Amino acid sequence: MDAFGIHQQLIDDYRAFTSGFVDIRDRRLAAHVAERLDSGVQWPDPWVSLNPNFASGGKVADLVADGLLHPECDRIFRHKQHVSDPGAESLLLRRHQREAIEAARDGSSYVLTTGTGSGKSLAYIVPIVDRLLRDREQTGQRRPGVKAIVVYPMNALANSQRHEVEKFLKYGYGDGCEPITFARYTGQERDEERRQILADPPDVLLTNYVMLELVLTRPQERDHLIRAARGLQFLVLDELHTYRGRQGADVAMLVRRIRDACEAPALQCVGTSATMASGGTVTDRRRLVADVATRIFGADVTADRVIGETLERAITDAVPTVEQLRARAATEPANWTYESFVADPLAAWVETTFGLGPDLDAGLLVRRPPTTVTAAAKGLAEATAESPTVCEAAIRAALLAGSRVTDPHSGRPVFAFRLHQFLSKGDNVYVSLEPDDVRHVTSRYQAVVPGHPQKSLVPLAFCRECGQDYLVVSRIDKAGRALFVPRMNNDASGGDAATGYLYVSRDGTRRFWIRRRGKGLGILRGRLSDER
Repeated sequence: MDAFGIHQQLIDDYRAFTSGFVDIRDRRLAAHVAERLDSGVQWPDPWVSLNPNFASGGKVADLVADGLLHPECDRIFRHKQHVSDPGAESLLLRRHQREAIEAARDGSSYVLTTGTGSGKSLAYIVPIVDRLLRDREQTGQRRPGVKAIVVYPMNALANSQRHEVEKFLKYGYGDGCEPITFARYTGQERDEERRQILADPPDVLLTNYVMLELVLTRPQERDHLIRAARGLQFLVLDELHTYRGRQGADVAMLVRRIRDACEAPALQCVGTSATMASGGTVTDRRRLVADVATRIFGADVTADRVIGETLERAITDAVPTVEQLRARAATEPANWTYESFVADPLAAWVETTFGLGPDLDAGLLVRRPPTTVTAAAKGLAEATAESPTVCEAAIRAALLAGSRVTDPHSGRPVFAFRLHQFLSKGDNVYVSLEPDDVRHVTSRYQAVVPGHPQKSLVPLAFCRECGQDYLVVSRIDKAGRALFVPRMNNDASGGDAATGYLYVSRDGTRRFWIRRRGKGLGILRGRLSDER
């Protein structure tokens, strides 16, 4: 897949969409709008970021062999495609996922602060499943009731995670044979489904914080779900950074009420967040996250219980020489293999520029802030004395090549990169209240013409049939004189003023179409010099 080709097609389609409604009649205005479109004001250069390469934590089967996980976890956590698929390969975990599994074993609360796409959900799903399997093995039977509650800030996340959990706990087992039961309870359920959940509460309940509040206060839910959750073992708050200010205080109180209502003094709280803290060193951020989590959970969370991601380079040589980059920027190999790509100097430069950088305080690799290909090409051009155009083409080619070359160890692309494109609907065109051949034209919102405070700037509207431009104004009377003042096109209230559209010809003749509530458009004619 050519991500840059798809991106260009998106921009072309959006440009055609936004410019296809009106064929502007005035040549000056048409040229101004075309220049703005060509400059990409509505679609600035996309930000590019690499999905980093995570250090391995071993396969689930390896953790089972080491005694970290219950043997049944190897059957549960596999790559599965459909309901009857038992999964041929054990899931490969990342190091932070393994660290979360190890941290969960002593029952203390912890927080996972890894980036987007790092698999944070497995860092609490696997420990929950492992704990429940071990409890069942000790008692010899499934103890009814809710043992874990996972709280999401919005239903979309709960729905997404419900499907992911289903793939592990239902696929390969058959209907009704899953080792751990789970259910979503967010207010979206049908009456029959809700009654079934209340009659037979699941082991793991997926919900949102608003519904959890209602479960505590509604008699029916409290009698069934809260009573079934006595001795609750896990409470997970996904996207912990969303709980701030008053909402954060409400959720913190909710956690304490759940602990009391469920009679669970040893409740283990887990939080996840990709953007919990920014700035400072890794150590500083962990201390800050631990402090916030302690206040929300009502339980001590130390800095060593804040688990971050461990990244590693996909490319062999992290520091190519200028000579290597200069020679490489002007050429593009015809065929790439995994071995040749991971030894490529430009690939190393791309990974450093868009992906990874050192944190000198912690001695770790951390994610680079996103940047644009254009900005990166300027830096490469300065280092190699090549033109920015050549460097930009070389960077794009390296990114695309990395997305097509597969790592034989993980089966994933060496470079999985993302384009973050911001699209704007654009602004109005503003002109001064003068004949069309001499008026000031701009697309930057301002009250008056720069250097001419006596000349107001007024937004334009265009006829979709003929492309004629009209000034969007209100007509007010002041000291016996009629004045035209700017207004936004979507503001037709006008108060006591007459709102409408003003046309000014080159000879100074003006026509004002008045919009009256409950009536059509009236027309006033006259000379521009008569009324301003």
